[in-house]
Amino acid sequence: MIRVLALWALCLMALFPDVVRAHALEPGFLELEPYGPSQWRVTWRKPQANGAPMKIETVLPANCSPRRGPAPVFDGRAFLTAWVATCEGGLAAGEIRIEGLENTQTDVLVRYATTSEAAPQATRLTAWAPAFTIPPEPGPLGIAAGYFALGVDHILKGVDHLLFVLMLLLLIRDWRPLLAAVTSFTVAHSLSLAAASFGWIVVPAPPVEAIVALSIAFLAAELLHPAEDQPRLTQRYPWTVAFIFGLLHGLGFARALLEIGLPEGDVPLALLAFNLGVEAGQVLFIALTLAIGAAVARLYPLVMQRLAAPGSPGLRVVAYGVGTLAAYWVAERVAGFIA
Repeated sequence: MIRVLALWALCLMALFPDVVRAHALEPGFLELEPYGPSQWRVTWRKPQANGAPMKIETVLPANCSPRRGPAPVFDGRAFLTAWVATCEGGLAAGEIRIEGLENTQTDVLVRYATTSEAAPQATRLTAWAPAFTIPPEPGPLGIAAGYFALGVDHILKGVDHLLFVLMLLLLIRDWRPLLAAVTSFTVAHSLSLAAASFGWIVVPAPPVEAIVALSIAFLAAELLHPAEDQPRLTQRYPWTVAFIFGLLHGLGFARALLEIGLPEGDVPLALLAFNLGVEAGQVLFIALTLAIGAAVARLYPLVMQRLAAPGSPGLRVVAYGVGTLAAYWVAERVAGFIA
């Protein structure tokens, strides 16, 4: 089982070409804000690629003019442009397309409101779905479904969060303390996500991201520590360690949610749906990981018994690999907010 989990860690990192950034690539951001009768203020922020604007372009619905914006200007992190578009008949039923997105490995967050009275909505466009048709103003069910999907999408693309969970699975082998740790992690990040989303806690994003990376480095170091010498801290106090780091990971989830925005009048519903989406994605990842491990252990029991011993070469390779990656993230993120 442990060997399979170790291989799964390596596969997780290999599946993301830009894993060193923790979230594939810097995403694009498009916002359409009602400005006047049949008018919308359009803000389009696209990532840089090798020092130049990524070759993707926003194309607004056919009834909008202009459908494309002026040349973007570099703002220090990405290329930004803005314009006012007139869309006779409104945005509903119109198609927004990100031209060229299908040729990239990034995604674009779209935030829009169909009228000045309507609550802002959000959706995410990807290389597999570079366009969408704006629906009429959704009811509560539509809002919940949208934010639930965004929560699932965020956790499954958050390689740093998944690596933290995977390190817990590698460290804690007894299902009871593992259940306590995962439950504690869930409760903690749910609490800090809600507190940050309501503005009760305000913490700058760069330090939070650095500490999230540090939490992964800590678990990697725990995995390298010989368990026979002295029980590891994570094994002695699994729910405490998971709870403390869960609070910090929740602040990271809140940053993503605040970037998307919460609909006025439906904040509790959107927050609950997003959090449930995060939990669903986390449970899916854990279930898939354990299922793969159990299946391989059943097929090759003798091999698994020999490879599952603490301190095995496979575990040490994973621990060093994940620890090195996490240390790089820490250095990169600390440099980002002290520079």
